[in-house]
Amino acid sequence: MEACNCEISPSVYVNNTPTPLEHHWSPLAKHYNPIGSFWRRLTAFHFRVVALKPSVLETTDASCHHPVSFQRNFILPQNKKTRLMAFRRALKRTVIIGGGTVGTLFGLLQLNEYRKKHARLSYVAAEAELKVPFVDELPSRQDQLTALRNTKEFDVLVVGGGATGAGCALDAVTRNLKTALVERSDFSSGTSSRSTKLIHGGVRYLQKAIMQLDYEQYMMVKEALHERANLLEIAPHLSAPLPIMLPVYKWWQLPYYWAGIKMYDLVAGIQCLKSSYVLSKTKALELFPMLKKDKLVGAIVYYDGQHNDARMNLAIALTAARYGATVANYTEVVHLLKTKDPQSGKEKVCGAHCRDVITGQEFDVKAKCVINATGPFTDSLRKMDNEKTKNICQPSAGVHIVIPGYYSPDNMGLLDPATSDGRVIFFLPWEKMTIAGTTDTPTSVTAHPVPGEDDINFILTEVRNYLSPDVEVRRGDVLAAWSGIRPLVTDPNSKDTQSICRNHIVSISDSGLVTIAGGKWTTYRSMAEETLNAAVKAHGLSAKPCKTVGLMLEGAKGWTPTLYIRLVQDYGLEKEVAQHLASTYGGKAFDVAKMAQVTGQRWPIVGKRLVSEFPYIESEVLYAIKEYACTAIDVIACRTRLGFLNVQAADEALPRIVQIMGKELGWSQEKKTAELEAAKKFLYYEMGYRSRSEQLTKTSEINLEYQEVVRYKKRFHMFDKESKGFITTVDVQQVLESINVHIDENALHEILNEVDLNKNGQVEIDEFLQLMSAVKKGQVSSSRLAILMQAAEETLDKRGPVTVDRSGGGV
Repeated sequence: MEACNCEISPSVYVNNTPTPLEHHWSPLAKHYNPIGSFWRRLTAFHFRVVALKPSVLETTDASCHHPVSFQRNFILPQNKKTRLMAFRRALKRTVIIGGGTVGTLFGLLQLNEYRKKHARLSYVAAEAELKVPFVDELPSRQDQLTALRNTKEFDVLVVGGGATGAGCALDAVTRNLKTALVERSDFSSGTSSRSTKLIHGGVRYLQKAIMQLDYEQYMMVKEALHERANLLEIAPHLSAPLPIMLPVYKWWQLPYYWAGIKMYDLVAGIQCLKSSYVLSKTKALELFPMLKKDKLVGAIVYYDGQHNDARMNLAIALTAARYGATVANYTEVVHLLKTKDPQSGKEKVCGAHCRDVITGQEFDVKAKCVINATGPFTDSLRKMDNEKTKNICQPSAGVHIVIPGYYSPDNMGLLDPATSDGRVIFFLPWEKMTIAGTTDTPTSVTAHPVPGEDDINFILTEVRNYLSPDVEVRRGDVLAAWSGIRPLVTDPNSKDTQSICRNHIVSISDSGLVTIAGGKWTTYRSMAEETLNAAVKAHGLSAKPCKTVGLMLEGAKGWTPTLYIRLVQDYGLEKEVAQHLASTYGGKAFDVAKMAQVTGQRWPIVGKRLVSEFPYIESEVLYAIKEYACTAIDVIACRTRLGFLNVQAADEALPRIVQIMGKELGWSQEKKTAELEAAKKFLYYEMGYRSRSEQLTKTSEINLEYQEVVRYKKRFHMFDKESKGFITTVDVQQVLESINVHIDENALHEILNEVDLNKNGQVEIDEFLQLMSAVKKGQVSSSRLAILMQAAEETLDKRGPVTVDRSGGGV
């Protein structure tokens, strides 16, 4: 075949002659080559499509059969040319000016954020300027109380040991202010330990800010996203990014939610954890197989932070103590101290009269400034200052439940953006379990909030709406439930006192009491900074600038993602236990490992577990005392999280915990008994253990088929051989020994006690039938007695292997 010599030109030129539009090309566009090149191609294409008519001919070279060009010169009417050129110029200018303006503004905003962050981080200067009086060993609680009594005057006294109070203490002490903090219970014993465990800006707040054009809420989200990044940086062992899936079941919602989530990323700017993305239906089900498939069109995944809230709160308080703050839990304020200002003649707050809750001793703590950071109890302290002051706190209860880990993937949360009553429900993996919540119900202020059955069932119903019908969500699978009180506030300086303040407020009374109230867990640091700025200004304190941005918290130094490997290699700990210690104590995990006792087994070499199914070990109880734990409740609630994860497991671990603490603290037998009873009461009421008994009592009407009643009575009489109408531990032990099963007597007593509703030490036939009816309806799951008796019956009848369907406990 003869070679073709023709040339096909991709440009807008035909026979080296420019099109009419080229004569009017803007010099400005040609100056910027990328834009100009793109613009020429765009306009040329537009010109050809609009102007060419079907009669346009192809030109072919004589020496070949290939077309040379698909263009030809032509002439448009003058008015059409004018309109087209005007349109082109207007469009070009709009694109250049509009795009440039948006890009410039966004760039300036991000540059400003970058400079602000690094300017503030320069104050920290790798923490070299800050003195750390207690590098190795923290002072004991007794030493802290002595310092409270003997110090002539503090610069700042913080009342409240939650996240905000501990944050205020850390901010104050790192500004070189002599600082004290008192808490009437344990650190993080209230709202700060009962959150959703998220470090987030608040997707729903951003939605409201956009829909309602609310600048205040927008700034709250922006501030929270900044603080989210800081918190993940200063406590990497206690926090991590978590992907959260937002399933979409209507096509029109996909672009709507995508735009909202992308705006969330945009507001975070350079502090965005990871960019959000869209998933197809297939990919969404691959990542979250428990999700309901029906009508699912896709999903959107975005990133927020997750943390161990109680341990994070404790880390802040311990960090403040390391930098020299005097902190004391179980120290309550009885009343405020006041003195007359010689200049104005007005009374001014000058400290507090405190009482050691454990010993009952009372003493005065003098301070130039008192900060009220008591959360839901804000008004109690404000009324100590002035009885006539109006309440500003409007408490709201938020209930959460914990269900087994198999309800969610290990590393993917779920967000229900619109529940049946308009609330938001999170469904998140946490500590190998699944946490679901929260509700939002007006409540009264109490130190011991109790989760309500209605709230628990509401959460379960909403969870069922998003999970596959194959996954049976049972009431008996609830392992723990708790209620936390949100301290929503009204601004006392606002004319409309009924309106809820969406953000936090800082107010200073006539007597000088500084109050910080409201806000979010995530923004505790910025709230503390604002509070201290106001306190320094109002009381004329000599203080340095805030240094808490980038200031590493207790355990952060020395932590790496592979630290657990060294724990396994150096101490012979189980991998799961080592991972738990590293993620809970960070660099301080080695101190816990050194205290671990030898197991006497080939493996693990050290680290006796408190309960078999959780990685908590006995040495953590000893280390908890060094972290100011004073009661068994402190250990199961805030030092370990056993009480929040599984109340039955916590109940089983309590005797050993009390035994270890009693030996270390020199408790009498009466004190040990009192501690055990107090901890059981805490689990029963505040952690949802009561719900299990209620589930059984509510089933007084036994809903069983006749054949089921006959079968269960037969099973019961296999243990009640003397036909007494009840069974005891002795009866169960005899049957188990006949099939070569041996269970410790104390464990057997606990198993029967779960079913013994009237607590008379024996299980009657009616109680047993009520149990089996509750198991059938899903109100109770994994009853150890039911499973044990079924296993014994099947073994005696030689029916083959036992079918065991258990989820690790249930309340």
